[in-house]
Amino acid sequence: MLYPSIDKLLNIVDSKYKLVHVAAIRSKQMLENNHYQLKENEYTNKRSIGRALEELEKGLIKVNFKSRK
Repeated sequence: MLYPSIDKLLNIVDSKYKLVHVAAIRSKQMLENNHYQLKENEYTNKRSIGRALEELEKGLIKVNFKSRK
């Protein structure tokens, strides 16, 4: 089973598309800046995309999308 669960993540972000977008942006930031919000041993995942999802699940990333009208 993958961690974190997509069901838990969709309670935080209301759309799979937004979830992918947020995780991709945070993952890219991690790779470019080498900045992580948790210690190395606190992550379950080894890859940055999984680590971005973990940060989202733990509430370390705030999602604020404004709709275009």
